[in-house]
Amino acid sequence: MLLSVLYIIGITAEAMTGALSAGRRNMDWFGVMLVASATAIGGGTVRDILLGHYPLGWVENPHFLVITCLAGIVTTGLAKWVLKLKGLLIRLDALGLVVFSIIGTKVAMEMGHHAIICMVAALVTGVFGGLLRDLICRQTPLVLHQELYASVALVASGLYLAMLHFGISDLTATIATIVAGYTLRMAAVRFQWRLPSFQLDTEEALH
Repeated sequence: MLLSVLYIIGITAEAMTGALSAGRRNMDWFGVMLVASATAIGGGTVRDILLGHYPLGWVENPHFLVITCLAGIVTTGLAKWVLKLKGLLIRLDALGLVVFSIIGTKVAMEMGHHAIICMVAALVTGVFGGLLRDLICRQTPLVLHQELYASVALVASGLYLAMLHFGISDLTATIATIVAGYTLRMAAVRFQWRLPSFQLDTEEALH
């Protein structure tokens, strides 16, 4: 129940960020709904396709698709106010990232996959929505350049799996992972923690 409620909050927030990206590209309403939905439920869709987990989440639960489309359209009318809530969206995005990661882990676990595959499933669920948004909007994927993001999904999944391994109840593991993952993500934003970047000077490399 807890994850379900947080999931709906998460996809709503993600859909709103997707709608804003679509607005920056002057897309029509169909484009807004497409980008909003891709951002919110694209990660779970890619995960399910890769793992052969059918039916897809939004096919089994069409109301998720309705929520993302509505959130996208509502954002077009409230864009000025939504932009003023940037801080709140960042916090909801952080919460959504961890919740998506836990859900991705659970889906892979229930299919009997190895822990490494469960962590990959968490990564795909948490990150690929943002990747799809940026690719559709023709911009450099933010999740690969901004503060720790994809790494948070892996850490959250690893922590969740570790607690279950040591016999901690699922509810306790879920709450602890949400708190730890959210704290890590917000600390990364606050202190601008990033992984080392690879910079290649092509002119020097050719000499």
